[in-house]
Amino acid sequence: MQINIPEIVDQVTAQFYRYEKALMANDVDELNTLFWVAEETVRYGPVETLYGHAEIAGFRKARDASDISRELTRTVITTYGTDFATAWTEYRRLSNGRMGRQTQTWARMPEGWRIVAAHVSLLPEPA
Repeated sequence: MQINIPEIVDQVTAQFYRYEKALMANDVDELNTLFWVAEETVRYGPVETLYGHAEIAGFRKARDASDISRELTRTVITTYGTDFATAWTEYRRLSNGRMGRQTQTWARMPEGWRIVAAHVSLLPEPA
């Protein structure tokens, strides 16, 4: 298995930033497109646990998007062969400076690169 084939890294990086752009614009349709439409898709968030594309899409539709602005502070994208990748990023919320982490697992599906698993967490507020 080849790690970080440049062409594959470029593909996944483009999808990662496509996701980030959609997140900052609260483009729910685009966000839903980027998740694999399957019951096996999982997303864990700071307070939510979502199993399957339908639950993830329902969460996106209902969530309060008034405090989503953030800046990425460090991102690591690693590809494994030509069809699997991980994206790890740290971010800072612009409204309050709170730090968080996000992990995405990407797989190449017939319809293109899709997130098959994701995890988002906020670090504890400084004392």
